[in-house]
Amino acid sequence: MAGHSKWANIKHRKGAQDAKRGKIFTKLIKEITVAAKLGGGDLDTNPRLRTAVDKAKAGNMPKDTIERAIKKGSGDLEGVNYEEGTFEGYGPGGAAVIVEFMTDNRTRTVADVRFIFNKHNGSLGVNGSVAFLFDRKGLIVFDQEQDFDTLFEMALEAGAEDVKDEGDGYEIITDPTTFIEVRDALAAQGLQWQSAEVTMIPQTTVQLEGKQAEQMLKMMDKLEDNDDVQNVYANFDISEEEFANFMG
Repeated sequence: MAGHSKWANIKHRKGAQDAKRGKIFTKLIKEITVAAKLGGGDLDTNPRLRTAVDKAKAGNMPKDTIERAIKKGSGDLEGVNYEEGTFEGYGPGGAAVIVEFMTDNRTRTVADVRFIFNKHNGSLGVNGSVAFLFDRKGLIVFDQEQDFDTLFEMALEAGAEDVKDEGDGYEIITDPTTFIEVRDALAAQGLQWQSAEVTMIPQTTVQLEGKQAEQMLKMMDKLEDNDDVQNVYANFDISEEEFANFMG
């Protein structure tokens, strides 16, 4: 199980999406607001905003909530001024971690994230310390109910860079700039994905076992649970056995 999809798989199996829907909505509202502030409120000319809105719709966020977030970002409604950025560091066993944040209080966020790293045998590093180990890519994940050869042909014809059989699903990799185009082309063919997002994919992975695996998973969980953290990426890999132990 590879690191870039590992945490997504764990969250899915834990049912974290349903348990933390309110928290997920908060993060999506922040992303919509910032995307609208930076690129305007028109979905047709702002790919980042469209991606955020599509994700919010997929999570059944009410239409008026989405529209309100766009208006706050574009200045039509008064809203909070968020600062966005990234932290880089290492988790247990030397696994590389990237944390994307949006906050109205950077001092608080730095303190909270550093505490989580330190508590779980990790450490924050300087910007650039681990980013070179990842590539920003579009990632569209399908279950294996799809026919791989058909999916492969459709994806490449739509402009995808690669299609992989990961054993428990198929992953379509795209350039970030063509992600929406490829995703929409597949949707037009009637295909339904499990997840679709622009993410950070590790070039290599670090195998974790035992206590280090447990600490890593707990650290990821705590980071994801922080209100100021938008996304967390890591290059760890663990066995199905370790994964089952964590699931209890």
